[in-house]
Amino acid sequence: MRVLRLPGIHHDSNVIIVVGAAGALLVNAGTSWYQTLQVERVRGLLGEGVALDRILLSSKRYPCSGGAKHLSEMFGNCPVHIHEEGQAALETGDFFTTWANRYDSDMPALQTEALADGEIFPLGDGQVEAIHMPGCSPDGMGFWIKDQSMMLAGCLLPRADRPARWDLPGGCLPDLIDSLERIKTRQPSAIVPLQGPAIRGKTHVKNVLDQHLEFLRGCEVRNGSPPKSWGRPTPTAMWYTSHPPWPLEEKESV
Repeated sequence: MRVLRLPGIHHDSNVIIVVGAAGALLVNAGTSWYQTLQVERVRGLLGEGVALDRILLSSKRYPCSGGAKHLSEMFGNCPVHIHEEGQAALETGDFFTTWANRYDSDMPALQTEALADGEIFPLGDGQVEAIHMPGCSPDGMGFWIKDQSMMLAGCLLPRADRPARWDLPGGCLPDLIDSLERIKTRQPSAIVPLQGPAIRGKTHVKNVLDQHLEFLRGCEVRNGSPPKSWGRPTPTAMWYTSHPPWPLEEKESV
């Protein structure tokens, strides 16, 4: 089974293609800004004769879901799956709770299928397990690929050096902490975050998770407030920007 990351463009999430002996699926779709380019990128990696069976969304937020309708249509109207908490927002094209309005964009309405905690998507020589991970929003999902010890974390972990926000509509700091702890119990060897490069190696993954959890628990002690030195996030940011900066990639040992 192959797992291929298409790096996010501008505000887009990473888009992940998972190809197995018995099918292929896409995790997240990016915004609608680059959806035509996204189709060509996906087709290029799938190769000739490989169909896309479905699209799984880690969140209703526009950076993850904005391009889902177009990609679905371009790949034979393949089904789009999201946690039931996010279905109404996508099916009505709600540009407030999806945050599309913050990007001066419309949210294309689309039909979806409910995604349940623990649901398994077999791909022949491997499988993808859906895991409900609220915190940034009630519909948050992660996707576990056991054979590769890999977690596709979505909004829950924006990037190695950027902790997630919980002060969004439907966000919850204790849920965010619990969801990251749930990832930690799986002891992944790799995490693909919302944006940026994959986090690889058990030690590096553990260090990143510990740093994020330490920060979030400190915010919990301060009644849900980040340190004042960190500043206010921009209207489109789904993360806090660390101050001083956290490392994006693992430091090399001397």
